[in-house]
Amino acid sequence: MSLQSMTGFARAEGTSGRTRWAWELRSVNGKGLDLRLRLPPGFEAMEVEARRLAGEAFTRGNMQVALSVSISEPQVEAVVNEQALAAVVALRERLAGIVDPAPLRLDALLSLRGVVDFREVEESGDERVRRDEDIQAGLAEAVERLAAMRRQEGAALADVLLDQVGRIETLTLAVESDPSRSVAAIAERLSAQVEQLLQGATALDRDRLHQEAALLATKADLREEVDRLKAHVRAARDLIRNGGPVGRKLDFLAQEFNRESNTICSKSNAAAITAAGIELKVVIDQFREQVQNLE
Repeated sequence: MSLQSMTGFARAEGTSGRTRWAWELRSVNGKGLDLRLRLPPGFEAMEVEARRLAGEAFTRGNMQVALSVSISEPQVEAVVNEQALAAVVALRERLAGIVDPAPLRLDALLSLRGVVDFREVEESGDERVRRDEDIQAGLAEAVERLAAMRRQEGAALADVLLDQVGRIETLTLAVESDPSRSVAAIAERLSAQVEQLLQGATALDRDRLHQEAALLATKADLREEVDRLKAHVRAARDLIRNGGPVGRKLDFLAQEFNRESNTICSKSNAAAITAAGIELKVVIDQFREQVQNLE
């Protein structure tokens, strides 16, 4: 299963009878799955299907789902008000001996308000059912297109993340192999520091100073931090390669990476290790920033 980004856009459009419709889906980063719909009047029932499809395809992201509908080539029909027409005919017959009883003409009837109305032809029940089915099929298509775009961007992010994890590993190995961490280098440095303290200070206990120096050296040892960083590197690579909705897990690992790099910087007693620790923090910040885009 591939990684998915949380950002993307998709559009699907089509016609059903005289109805033209279009779906537009936009997705950005979010802590959970937040769906906001904008549906025209009369299509509110589409919300249930939209939430179902989105819930099946995605687990995170702030999504905007909009449906636009228009009627092409409207059809108009004439509707005769039978009661009004009957009233007009009855009035003509009643007034036949008073006014000119000329035959009623169509243009005369059309000029009488309320006798003939013109209105748009309404869709039949079967036509509405087919229309809604077509629109829902378009929604499913738009959701799939959005998922495909998010997978495509997720694949690109996977390459970036693996490169950053590789840089974290390289810097970790640089800290591990730095000459300042060798036993001989540590012993020489501690010996020099103890001798410096003992010069002209007869009251200081040489053995006690050596013990304190050894204790400080133990506290400054970076073995645990290096081992944890290497373990986190392996875990991050596995998550990225296995794919799926692993954004939260990678974000947790980014926090762990940052914690170990902070400890390395605070324990460092060599310029090279400090520089590597600072570079680690920069790469880890970049890693975490990219992870925020993942589902």
